[in-house]
Amino acid sequence: MKFSELKTNEQGLIPVVTQDVKSNDVLMVAYMNEEAYEKTKETKKAYYYSRSRQQLWMKGETSGHTQKVINMQVDCDKDTLLLKVEQKGVACHTGNTSCFYQNIELGSGENVTASKDLEPGVTEEMLRASDVLEEIFQVVYDRKNNPKEGAYTTYLFEKGIDKILKKVGEEATEVIIGAKNDGNDEIIYEISDLLYHLTVLIVEKEATWQAVLKELEKRRG
Repeated sequence: MKFSELKTNEQGLIPVVTQDVKSNDVLMVAYMNEEAYEKTKETKKAYYYSRSRQQLWMKGETSGHTQKVINMQVDCDKDTLLLKVEQKGVACHTGNTSCFYQNIELGSGENVTASKDLEPGVTEEMLRASDVLEEIFQVVYDRKNNPKEGAYTTYLFEKGIDKILKKVGEEATEVIIGAKNDGNDEIIYEISDLLYHLTVLIVEKEATWQAVLKELEKRRG
């Protein structure tokens, strides 16, 4: 399909919804001009047009979090594109897998569900726990991309993968030792240390807690 067949706005742009081809999660929404459209078709890498910078850009150009385009579709009105991609790393600059991670609380109207419908065995406490991991991830991700002098997390990233792996190993050992002692205070403290250092490792390896949790979901039952 030629770009001229699509319905664009006054600036010659068309909105693009980008979706993960494996999980079907909506990753982001951006815009394409004709050049971005043609380069995306030609290279099978996602190109967009930045309205703020007024220039063409390839997703992952600086971060390395590129998108391999598997499929490109247009809606019935030909005014919106859908990209299905293989996402390398994360799609959002905040470190989240998707740009759509902030929930907006709905009202309690007659036809609106006020709270989340939880699957059997899933509690509100468990959902809050995953939110905490995501918040920690964002802080660690920011430290990697915006180093802060004197910060321990920055120190770990500066030392590199070997130092990070050493700390993960040390904290895992501390968990084992703590589990042998009476009471829960020590084990809770040591597991918290381990989860923090695992978060640093996850960021270093350009993975996400969301990906880990999705893998765990497959193992339920």
